[in-house]
Parts: sequence; C-alpha cells; structure tokens
Amino acid sequence: MVKRYLELRSLDEALRLLTSSFDLPLRTEKVPVMQSAGRVVAEPVYAKYSVPEVNLSAMDGIAVRSRDTLGAGDRNPVTLDHFARVNTGNIVPPEFDAVIMIEDVWENGDRFQVRRAAAPWQHVRPAGEDIKENRLVLPRGHIIRPFDIGALATYGITTVEVRAVRVGIIPTGSELVPLGVRPGPGQVVESNTIMAQVFLDQMGAHCTRLPIVQDEPDLIRAALRHAVKENDLVIISAGSSAGTRDFTESVIRSLGELIFHGVAVRPGKPVMLGKVEGTPVLGLPGYPLAAQTALREFAAPLLESWGFPPAPRFPVMARLAQPLVSDPGFDEFIPVFVGRIGSNLFATPHIKKAGVQMATVKANGYTRIPAPVEGYEAGTELEVLLTTDPGSIERMLILTGSLDPSLEELAGLAHDEGLFIHATNPGNTGAILALRCNTCHAAPLSLPARSLLTTFQPYIKFLEAGDLAFIHIATTEMGIVSEEGLGIKDLSHVRFINTRRESPARMVLDALLATEGIDPSQVNGYLQEVHGPPAVAAAVRNGFADAGMCTSSIASAAGLRFVPVAHEDYELAVRREMLEDSRIRTLVTLIQSPAYRQILTRMGGYDVSLTGTIRGLNGENILTPLSPGSLPAGYI
Repeated sequence: MVKRYLELRSLDEALRLLTSSFDLPLRTEKVPVMQSAGRVVAEPVYAKYSVPEVNLSAMDGIAVRSRDTLGAGDRNPVTLDHFARVNTGNIVPPEFDAVIMIEDVWENGDRFQVRRAAAPWQHVRPAGEDIKENRLVLPRGHIIRPFDIGALATYGITTVEVRAVRVGIIPTGSELVPLGVRPGPGQVVESNTIMAQVFLDQMGAHCTRLPIVQDEPDLIRAALRHAVKENDLVIISAGSSAGTRDFTESVIRSLGELIFHGVAVRPGKPVMLGKVEGTPVLGLPGYPLAAQTALREFAAPLLESWGFPPAPRFPVMARLAQPLVSDPGFDEFIPVFVGRIGSNLFATPHIKKAGVQMATVKANGYTRIPAPVEGYEAGTELEVLLTTDPGSIERMLILTGSLDPSLEELAGLAHDEGLFIHATNPGNTGAILALRCNTCHAAPLSLPARSLLTTFQPYIKFLEAGDLAFIHIATTEMGIVSEEGLGIKDLSHVRFINTRRESPARMVLDALLATEGIDPSQVNGYLQEVHGPPAVAAAVRNGFADAGMCTSSIASAAGLRFVPVAHEDYELAVRREMLEDSRIRTLVTLIQSPAYRQILTRMGGYDVSLTGTIRGLNGENILTPLSPGSLPAGYI
C-alpha cells in the first residue's frame, strides 16, 4: 500500500496551527548572571541597593558648601576655610553639597581661593543617581545582552530567573551511526539532531538528544512516550516521509493526535506536527537541508511564540545574479551567497538539492520564493535573510566559473587576509556570462591552449576586448583518470564518465577522439555527464565508471592513476577596472606570492612559471598595479 501525505497545508496555515495548538510552558530556572546572556527574563529584576549609595565626586577637586562661594568672581576671589580634597569617585562628606574642579581653584597657603561661585550639587553624583534600591532593572521578557550583565553585577544581582524550555530530540534510522564513527556503505553519520541541538540551544532551550533509535515502531513509540514526559517539545528526526520505513506518523497517531503531515514548502515538505499528552511533537525530514528548513521555519517560530529570542536574521535587499525557478503552490527557501559588486548587492543562488549540506556551509543567507510566484528573473531585487554578520559582505569575493583545487588553496590564503571567497561552478560558459552581466568579481576559467577567443566568441562579443584581464594561476595537465592507467585507445571498451559540453575536459576529449578516429558513439558513457572533473574522479574512485577526464591534481587527490594528454591554463578573468578594487589587488598579491607558488608546487601537477602574470584578451601583457612593497607581511 502506497503511503501519501494526508493533506498538504500551506505554510501560513501550518504556522497558525503550530503556534495556537499548545499551552505556553511555564518552566523557569535561575542562572548565574555571567551565564545569562541571550536568555529571556522570566521575573522582573530589581536593584539590590542604590547606585551610588552615597554622594560621590564626579571630578578631581575640592568639596565645598556652595553657600560659601557666593559672590566669587575674578575681581572678588573668595578664600575658603572649610573644604575637603576629593578625587573622582571619592565620597563627598555630608556637610558639602558641591565639588569644584582642581583646575578652577588657586592655592593660598593652607587654603584654596575660588573666582567663580559653585552651584549646588555641581560635579556631585548624588546617591541613587544611577538607580535606587528596589527599582526595576530588567522587565519580564527582556533578552539579556552582554552589556546588561555589567549593570546587573553593579546592582548586586548574582542570579537571574529566566525562561526555560526542555526539548527532547529523537534520532531515528537503522542506517545511522553516531558522531565519530566512520559510516560504512549505506550508512550515514547522525548529524540532524546535532544541528538541531546547537540551533535550539542558541535560542535558550535545554536540549537532550536520545540515543539513535532503529526503524522499529515499538522502539520509536517507547522513546517518544519517555520523551514527552520530561520535555516541553519533542523533535523526531527522520521517518516523516512516505517510505516503507517511515513510522513517525503512525507512532504519533498511536499515542496522541496528528495535527498535520506535509506542508507546501521546499525543502521540508514531509514535516509533521503531533500532540502527545499535550506536548508538541515535530517530525523532521531526514534530508539535511529539509531538516534545516523545518527547524528554522517551524521549531524556531514555536519557541519565539513562547517568548524566546528569535533566531538570528539580518534582512538585506539584493539583486539575483541568476534566474530562480519555482513550482507554484510551494514556498521555496533557497540558500544564496551575497556579495557587493559596485554599488549593488548580488545574491548567487545555490543548486536546489535537499541533501547537499555544503550549500548552506557556503551560503551566507537564504531567500524565499512565495507560493504564488513561479520564480524570478536575473537582476530582480528581493529580500535576503543573512545568516552571518552583515558587515562581512564588504569582504566577500564572488567567483563564478570552473573550479580547481588550486582555487581552494587560494581561498585559504585570502581568508587569512580577511577576504572570503565564494566560488560557484557553472563552467566556462557560465563564467563568461557572469562577466558579461557583471554579477561576479572574477571568473576562473580552464582553457586548453588559451582557446578563449575561438571557443567563446559568441559570448566574448558582448564584452569589449580591452575590458578583460586574465590573471594566470597555473598551467595544469589534463588527462585520463582511472584505476588501471587507461589511455585514449582504451575508451571504446570501458565504462566512461563525461563532463558537460564546452567544459575544458570535454573539449580535449572531443579533439582526441577526432584525432584517433574514434566515433563518440563507440565510447560507453559518452552521453553520461557529471558536473565537472572532481565528480569524474569521484565516480571512478567509487566504481561507477572505469575512466574519465580530469586534471592531474584532482586525480592525485583521489588516489587514482593519470595519463596526461593535454595542458590547460587556469586563469582568473576580470574586468580591467576590477584590478583597482582593493579585494582583487589583495588576491593578485596572494597569487604572486612565493607562499602560493610553494603550495601549488607541493600539490603537484601545476606549472607555476607564469603564475601571477596578467595578460589581455589577445595575449598582451598587462603591468600589474601592485608593487613589491604592497605585498602583505609574510609573502615576500
């Protein structure tokens, strides 16, 4: 029997049911004041005593009776017989009601002379000026900030009553292994509940992760029955879809009420909500991005409705660097990377695959496509919710093109200099289009024999030749990767894995096949394409193919044999005006540094004789705008 979702709720309806179906937990706890940052005040906090408790001097000078200074002036100085020498913060004796700065008095033997009358209570901090005893410091519902803690300590407060919530998290799945155990074939590390615990902890929740529960209904039921007795919210990870081993729905029904199963969001459609003994039970999908969406869009709003601090969100307006397509009827959440190019913020979307966790590792925000919208054109301005400090945007570099391990090493050096590189891999054609649309700072290109002009002429014509500069990273070897050391003549009788059209590897392969007189139809797998050379090496290493085309460095990293057949130039293409951008200047400095050359040499497979040179579209040399004196410390 095929299992289906009972009813696909809209996001708005699901949130209404989520926030209106449960009583507010009344749990509180006392925490030491130094551990209270980020927590929510449960009971009003009052000062233990007045601050200051007595009158204090606000200046270095003398404490006086203001009436003794009446009539003082430049032509009528007044000599004081009765005063007290005080420094800032000293107690002002009760008989005095003013302080005169030491700069405004003149010594006259054992006495002081003043030439201006003192106003009552001048330069005196009266008792209770900051706060009086038993006055309100923090109201109920206040989110305690780090700087609040200094005030609390000053006012004698050592503990604070804060709101508390207990969350029980149940990981389910017979294929799961715990953190620290390397998964075998068909297994996966249980990470969703780790992510859930860290995410909810930052909102002030006390999370308890139960041991992994096998895909057996009785075991899941026992774990849930135990969890609802001790927690205010229970989260069950995985088992919420409609597969033959997904039991969360039936378990919730057997113990309580199923409020909804299935919401029109992507990723995260299988999310479900139940009520067992009055406790909310949230069922998360197993795919990591779907689980993240469910935590952010359901678990967080529930805790927020209970008065807990919201999860960090920093809204900005950004233009889409690429078009986005969505199915009408679904609210879709897309990870994006935001960076500034010129005066505009641009958001580069990540590929829409629910299981790819690196999408959120590389992203610094996300955007939402509402259910009625089919998508957005490139260039559309829309709201993005950043997941990092907005100030870091100015240190971001967007690179769009063909990715190579050498770029990862460059990104590491750039990070040490305060720059953050975000690189996407649409290939050479996508790189040229991004340059044309000015939606990237630089475009990494992999081109055999500097064939840019002939291969990409349809795209280059949209750019003025004088507008482009090419920063050489390295010359690499392109060849056939395999376990057996296969050559071009072997490709007609093995399983091959190919790369996309117009990719450098595909261009080299087609030229070799033509030279050898081999029809592409004779190559088993010629039409089977993967995203790029790293995916080719992974397919060969994992036994899905016998051979493919990649660079020698990628083959070496995968532990595979490599037969070279051609060379290619790996370069960063930029608009010439970008060479004056401080971020690109720093990047060029790093590429030209001895440290980077040493890294590439150590990796192997790279010719660094031209590394750091800058040329024009037609091969003419461009003098670098950098001088040796501009190199950062440690790179000369």
